[in-house]
Amino acid sequence: MLKTSNLDQRLKAKDEKNPPFAFIQIGPYQLKNNLILAPMAGISDRPFRELCTQFGAGLAVSEMVASNPALRQHKRTLLKADHGGETGIRSVQILGTDPQQMADAAIFNAQRGAQIIDINMGCPAKKVCAVAAGSALLRDEALVKRILDAVVNAVDIPVTLKIRTGWDLHSRNAVEIAKIAQNSGIAALAIHGRTRACKFNGEAEHETLKKVKQAVNIPVIANGDIATPEQALFILDSTGADAVMIGRGAQGNPWLFSQISHFINYGQHLEKPSVTHIHCTLMTHLDKLYSFYGNASGVKMARKHIAWYLQHLESVTQDTQKAINQALYPSQQIALINSAFNLLSTDTAAYYEPFPKRC
Repeated sequence: MLKTSNLDQRLKAKDEKNPPFAFIQIGPYQLKNNLILAPMAGISDRPFRELCTQFGAGLAVSEMVASNPALRQHKRTLLKADHGGETGIRSVQILGTDPQQMADAAIFNAQRGAQIIDINMGCPAKKVCAVAAGSALLRDEALVKRILDAVVNAVDIPVTLKIRTGWDLHSRNAVEIAKIAQNSGIAALAIHGRTRACKFNGEAEHETLKKVKQAVNIPVIANGDIATPEQALFILDSTGADAVMIGRGAQGNPWLFSQISHFINYGQHLEKPSVTHIHCTLMTHLDKLYSFYGNASGVKMARKHIAWYLQHLESVTQDTQKAINQALYPSQQIALINSAFNLLSTDTAAYYEPFPKRC
């Protein structure tokens, strides 16, 4: 249940020098708020990071890049960590199991402009855990320490860590990992409220995160099942977390950051985006995808994002979605989307400023 009394107290105390929530500090960087876009494979690319930053994310972390030196110059690897022209703090997530390779990957990405290095020990994907990377590392605390020490000592920029609560329900060792992280010099720790065995099933639990927050002094970031302003506020209040990290809740829903920020600062809900605004935001996103990946790859990358945007519009039929998914060229994809939106409400109300120029 939402603790509205805590919100009331925060709002009564609010003034220009005492905002309801302190800004999170990561090394020398003070984020503009405590809302972070999670690194998501195949999703948190530069176009999506830019869009979420525009709508209020204080930090947008890149999707994970492999530390394997054989893949370092691969086009797809370079695109994952491409921050060219990006506003905001540049954070790149690296993945691997070998301490020296991870250290080298941190150096490589720092030289390419990363301002924060994030270490992935939270991915539950089978292909990642099969090589003992991601959340599989949580089973080997000694190796965790060697990796963290190697990466922190290799670069002069902040290093953060993302984990799960443990390997399975019988081995929740997030508190022990957090202490190792703090002793190794990790600047902030994000915790997804599920074990690796849980994958994305069931509900995330944040009681473990609360214990971690009580055990360490570094910033602790809550991740998992944060899709509404109420959920974000409840988790911040109930765990003492310094920030929330939003993943799936932002898919097709980049304005969620503005909605959460407004709610926790003023205790009021922003209106839901109008059909016109959803259309405009989607078109802006598509422009960025086509430009970033090229037309052929951009059309393919756009399909999942389009589906997430359209799920907010109940009147879009499965046949329409199927036709959009079969489009091969940007012009086809755009024409089909425009046709779908033309059949919907023509409500032009918008509540975000500044509005994208093309709208």
